[in-house]
Amino acid sequence: MHRFFRPRRMLRDAKQPLLWTAGQLCSNHKPVVTCVRGYIVLPPTNDEEEKAMLHRMMRVDHAGEYGANQIYAGQMAVLGQTQISPLIQEMWDQEKQHLSKFNEILAENRVRPTLLLPLWNIAGFALGAGSALLGKEGAMACTVAVEESISEHYNSQIRTLMEKDPEKYTKLLQLIKEFRDDEMEHHDTGLEHDAESVPGYQLMKAIIQAGCKAAIYVSERL
Repeated sequence: MHRFFRPRRMLRDAKQPLLWTAGQLCSNHKPVVTCVRGYIVLPPTNDEEEKAMLHRMMRVDHAGEYGANQIYAGQMAVLGQTQISPLIQEMWDQEKQHLSKFNEILAENRVRPTLLLPLWNIAGFALGAGSALLGKEGAMACTVAVEESISEHYNSQIRTLMEKDPEKYTKLLQLIKEFRDDEMEHHDTGLEHDAESVPGYQLMKAIIQAGCKAAIYVSERL
């Protein structure tokens, strides 16, 4: 799948390539006059209400991807030597790219991360490891529940931005839509790998999704 998060690019002149990445200094071992940034996902604004809205969005999205990383870390701690581990690792690698992008956005725009990251660190790992103790099916059931919640949250953000100004938020919409599609792919993968066969699937899913909704609510505000 084509990634939104792109590797280093080159700006070419007649002699030397100029390497750069967003948020890094430009260097080709020679003095350079200007340093070009990659791209700005959040549009600049002097409107405090709009700024607060965008910061809330990025704060909760960062928290969600952080928690998802910890869930997959917990699953790999339990199932890392089993046949399902390459699949979990593949999904985890995508989540790492999502988190890296949101880390960049937060730093670039001076967005404060949620104060609850230490809690999501522990809770995410515990959820991942706990579900994995139920076997492959338990891990996949957790993945389905979490990724469905995250996808619904991303869809809600997409609707909000489309209603406000789709042209202004083109890059942000592109980012959220791509990450949403990744999460839905993980959701479908979980269903394909017997998530619904774990005992108490519906109850487990309901409990996890209630926790996700609560985490989204408080991460936006704290």
